Amino acid sequence: PDTASSLNNLAYTYAGLAQYEKALPLRLRALKIHEKVLGPEHPDTALSLNNLAATYIDLAQYEKALPLQQRTLAIYEKVLGPDHPDTALSLHNLAFTYSDLAQHNKALELNLRALVVYEKVVGSDHPDTALSLNNLAQTYRNLGQYDKALEVQFRGLAIYEKVLGPDHPDTALSLSNLAGIYSSLAQHEKALSLELRALEIYEKILGPDHPVTALSLNTLAHTYADLAQHEKAFSKQKTAYAIGVRLVGSEMCIRDSS
Repeated sequence: PDTASSLNNLAYTYAGLAQYEKALPLRLRALKIHEKVLGPEHPDTALSLNNLAATYIDLAQYEKALPLQQRTLAIYEKVLGPDHPDTALSLHNLAFTYSDLAQHNKALELNLRALVVYEKVVGSDHPDTALSLNNLAQTYRNLGQYDKALEVQFRGLAIYEKVLGPDHPDTALSLSNLAGIYSSLAQHEKALSLELRALEIYEKILGPDHPVTALSLNTLAHTYADLAQHEKAFSKQKTAYAIGVRLVGSEMCIRDSS
């Protein structure tokens, strides 16, 4: 098992370097060890299944990730119980994959189940509950149910502001996600004010040269473009690109975080 842990750690490092093809055989070896030594229904085997699924997701091989995550969930439900936080996290992970496969109704069912677990186990004002609300809001957004998405996202944001404070990175992420919903509704002025608040937090807490700050700038640029404020949009994109060059060179690709 310690060898398997070492394999997983090495795979994690390769994943951090975006060398997913090198991470994959290590994840497969680790899983084989866990299944052989600990058995097919051990929590560590479930974790190894989850790690392998994550690598397939990094490789955009969602169909291969899906059965692995389904096995992970089945193990946690049997061994840890349906109301365990690890079970709830597994529900969310499976929901993300269904979302990647555009099966948003299946994702919704899983995210609703996960939220019930978090509210029961850690309480209605816990950051884990806020994260669960955030995931649920994004699923409602994917389904075009924007009123429900706004309601749920506001709940999550209120928890973060209360428990973590107004200047926490998780609060900033919640602000950005709320802005994304408003963008989907073409309410770009509302989105803009939220994204400006989020960027201010990231610059203050993470610094002006952090990758998350660059992503925030890039998202803000899209909103300026939606508002036909193209000079501001170009300025923000230029700043985001400059951060990327300083961090990892000109090959950096900044993805839209919304």
